[in-house]
Amino acid sequence: MTDRRTARPGVARAGHLAAAAAFAVCMAGTTLPTPLYGLYQEELGFSELTVTVVFAVYAVGVIGVLLLVGNVSDTVGRRPVLLCGLACSAASAVVFLAADSVALLCLGRLLSGFSAGLFTGTGTAYVLELAPPGHRARASFVATAANMGGLGCGPLLSGLLSQYAPHPLVLPFAVHLGLLAVSFALTLLLPETVAGARPLRTARAARPTLPPEVRRVFVPAGVAAFAGFSLLGLFTSVSPAFLGSGLGVHNRALVGLVVFTAFLASTVGQLLVPRLGTARAIPLGCLVLIAGMALLAASLAWKSLPPLVLSALVGGAGQGMGLRGAVGEVAGAAPAAHRGGALSALFVVAYFGISIPVIGVGLLSGPLGLAHAGLVFAACMAALAAASGLYLLRLLRLPRPEA
Repeated sequence: MTDRRTARPGVARAGHLAAAAAFAVCMAGTTLPTPLYGLYQEELGFSELTVTVVFAVYAVGVIGVLLLVGNVSDTVGRRPVLLCGLACSAASAVVFLAADSVALLCLGRLLSGFSAGLFTGTGTAYVLELAPPGHRARASFVATAANMGGLGCGPLLSGLLSQYAPHPLVLPFAVHLGLLAVSFALTLLLPETVAGARPLRTARAARPTLPPEVRRVFVPAGVAAFAGFSLLGLFTSVSPAFLGSGLGVHNRALVGLVVFTAFLASTVGQLLVPRLGTARAIPLGCLVLIAGMALLAASLAWKSLPPLVLSALVGGAGQGMGLRGAVGEVAGAAPAAHRGGALSALFVVAYFGISIPVIGVGLLSGPLGLAHAGLVFAACMAALAAASGLYLLRLLRLPRPEA
């Protein structure tokens, strides 16, 4: 295994960027099916509730991996875990290429969840550790931007290919397999950052742990991540159906663009965090997120596209501010030996946010209709974000404990 101290200088300098690129490619695979759900519904004939269940299976995979092996990279090293994540992502793409039933769609989403679970905490820690000295703040942005940017590029890529190129249920996954092959080769060239890493075969299931130093900042960080990811979960699961049935928008490239807008805004929101400071970015992000929820409610109530696009922009920016603030607070408080586990624990909470509310929308869409179910969702998440913001503002006024 390559040691960081003996890596070639060029690889050492650009290593965090290469790791971020692989991170983005892996995460793009998790949202690649978003504009394609309508095509799968036409071929397989399932309901909106089934769409949300298929989507939630992905979150189950993420949470399961994070809970069982979320901190394994702290002992066996970052690189082997990321290589396993890329392999799971490739397996997911292969299953989607063969998908002719809801069961196979669920299996593809589960494998996709495994890949995201392996990458989310470990990839973030790896990018931070590969960054040159003195570039920690910038590397934090690179890591979270790779995460959110990758999630946004997935639906944009598949939307464009499925709308304007042949074989709409084949070409997006074939292209993604090619990108994964390049990412796998890049990751093999990267150095390991965990001193004394043990062989991968020695990995054992273990829940993510929270060192005492992290616990004070974890609750506010986790609540902000939950609220922000819940909005992104709605955009990536049921927004294509709302665009089609509620607004008459059936162009898959446009559907992908709307979803991409939310993740792009998240990346832009992260750029504001260095000026605000990570602690202040979390409550301010909650405030902006509430505005995004209000715009979402307006779009659902009036069946209008412009408020939906504004909701993606405003809500995405709030989510990005909160996420980068949360990652910065948790990573900064965690000792190096437990950083991967602490970040994995943070993303466990975030992915509960991306799954539970979305299933609720699916369950309510039957008796209430999709638009009214979305209004209930927006009201609940706005209330949660408001409570979180008030709690975080109060916490900021309290003196920090002595180290």
